[in-house]
Amino acid sequence: MISWSDFEKIDMRVGTIVKAEEFPEAHKPAYILTIDFGPEIGLKKSSAQITNLYNKKRLKGEQVIAVVNFPPKQIGPFMSECLVMGIYNEQNDVVLLRPQREVMNGCKVG
Repeated sequence: MISWSDFEKIDMRVGTIVKAEEFPEAHKPAYILTIDFGPEIGLKKSSAQITNLYNKKRLKGEQVIAVVNFPPKQIGPFMSECLVMGIYNEQNDVVLLRPQREVMNGCKVG
């Protein structure tokens, strides 16, 4: 169990994908996503293993939820700056967590 104060330390925000590109150096198929989290946080990049369910061209403009206050993580030659949230389905593919309605970039999940 974690405490409520532990949970409050996690900064989850809504952002809009502005760019999705191939990540050929990844061990498992992945995209590099550039996500706009609004003026307070700005742009952050993340590696996402979502190639089975998502087309990179259709990802542009989609809103996602991500943890934005983890330290950067080295993934091969790439430095991931946030963690895009998703759910593993029955086939072990990642289904992205997204708001039901469009909201402003940078809105905090709470």
